[in-house]
Amino acid sequence: MADFQVVVGDEDGTTYSFEVDGQDANRFIGRSIGETVDGDALGLSGYELEITGGSDTSGRPMREDVAGTDTAEILLEGGVGFEPSVDGERKRVTVRGAEISDDTRQINASIVEQGEESIDDLLGGEDDE
Repeated sequence: MADFQVVVGDEDGTTYSFEVDGQDANRFIGRSIGETVDGDALGLSGYELEITGGSDTSGRPMREDVAGTDTAEILLEGGVGFEPSVDGERKRVTVRGAEISDDTRQINASIVEQGEESIDDLLGGEDDE
């Protein structure tokens, strides 16, 4: 059974971190970057979240342009997984595919649709920054 840390960012830059396991974690398995998930999995009823990225248990970033759940070695000129230090620099980097699997450890998400209550109210006034 998979367990994840889900980091949710809202429009004003505040982030909230949730530990998800069990049946709620199964709502994320098989989803890909760009798909939406119901916020009930995190206790955010009425919210809808978009998966924006993540990383696996080894810290490899997920890339939207790599299909599936496996790792791949790709040549990057920049973007997720590599920040070039000089113009024209390229590097072969191992990254994870865009689909969430049991190997995923962290999922990044953003709020697409707000619920009626604020996140602070739903969490009892506690937030993680």
